[in-house]
Amino acid sequence: MSVDPSAIIVAVATAFGGAIHGSEAPPALKDYGTQQVQQITDAAPAIGQQVNDAVEQLPPEAQGAAQQVITDTADAVQEAIETYTPPPESASPPPETTGNTTGEIPVTEPEPDGTIPEYGDTVERFDSTPLAVSEISHLPTVSDASTRTASQLGAIAVFVPWFQKAGSICDGIKAPVLAALYSAENNFRYGASAPVSPDGARGPGQFMPGTWAKYGRDADGDGKADVLAVGDSVMASGHLLCDMYEEIDSWKQAGIVSGDVLDLTLAGYNAGVGAVRRSGGMPSGLPDYENQTKPYVAKIRAAESRFASILAPGSGDWGGVGGRIVEAALRYLGLPYVWGGGNVNGPSGGGFDCSGLTSYAVHAATSEGVSLPRTSETQWNIGTEIPVADARPGDLLFGNWGPAGPGHVAIYLGNGKMVHAPTTGDVVRIAPVFDEMKARRVV
Repeated sequence: MSVDPSAIIVAVATAFGGAIHGSEAPPALKDYGTQQVQQITDAAPAIGQQVNDAVEQLPPEAQGAAQQVITDTADAVQEAIETYTPPPESASPPPETTGNTTGEIPVTEPEPDGTIPEYGDTVERFDSTPLAVSEISHLPTVSDASTRTASQLGAIAVFVPWFQKAGSICDGIKAPVLAALYSAENNFRYGASAPVSPDGARGPGQFMPGTWAKYGRDADGDGKADVLAVGDSVMASGHLLCDMYEEIDSWKQAGIVSGDVLDLTLAGYNAGVGAVRRSGGMPSGLPDYENQTKPYVAKIRAAESRFASILAPGSGDWGGVGGRIVEAALRYLGLPYVWGGGNVNGPSGGGFDCSGLTSYAVHAATSEGVSLPRTSETQWNIGTEIPVADARPGDLLFGNWGPAGPGHVAIYLGNGKMVHAPTTGDVVRIAPVFDEMKARRVV
């Protein structure tokens, strides 16, 4: 039996629409997600399950090839969508691995002003102190796990602050590596409906029970260590990876293993740190190591730079009020574009439009609570125009010029990148600065 690629694309589209419904979001946003899922579901009932069933009916020796068809097709969809928030790579559960620590390996809409916008055994090391209240005020938790869907577009926005926190535990493990690892592990799926590996690995970090018992802690301050929760899982992964990194580095210094320490650490997360030591480096020789562990490591390292552009997209030297404007906007990476959405208080109607995002970020970042006019055209009249070449992080960028002025506004990040709410069907994301944009310093 062959797998119909068109069915796979529909399955990926189903996950695409269900992403927003499954995210931690206001009721209106969840309603939007529900509508998207229903539209696709009506057109192709149960297509995702049909794909899964088709794969399971194949002979065992053919299932790997079928999974590769799914992965390749989904990768093509990812390139077509061209979003900085990673879309689902598969409509099927991730392939099984045999590790001893973890398991499985946007249409243009008018603005409110009427213009068209442009678009192993390790030494335990864990600081169990919860985040301060000021730190967790923008960190979502799992409050309605039953609505979680497999493969969430924009779900990385929920993970971003935790990747940044866990990426500061030790020098060897940084936030982009953690993000790439979580994409490979469970594709940013979390909560009670997230897939469980055949070996029993659970949650966004795919922890086996024994490893979770050792590293699982209440990191998000909700009173329990929940393997299904984003914060608890990411922090546990950070501490586990740092312990592995330190241990493997000591082995390398002693001549016991050879190879890149980070590569070996990632291999240990997948196959167990013991496999690294037994092989004297990258696990090799066994089919699981050759077919799963090595591709797993290569996939994470190849994706690292892409996630670096999401997690630290600017110059990295954000200071003063401009830096605070940037940080305020980046809190909402992955939140859907909503025409007329957002104001100085945050998102409304489930999201932001372009000028709603800039209104919020500037107000949130200024001690006096500067309130910009509501539309991109009127915001152009605030502050001082500067050459784009002189723009600093936090300056506003204006584009899509028409007779009445600009139809789009974004926030400059540095290094030729900006954060913006692009258009209906898209999400708050990072993008290269558009041609013909102009800049203004508003604060």
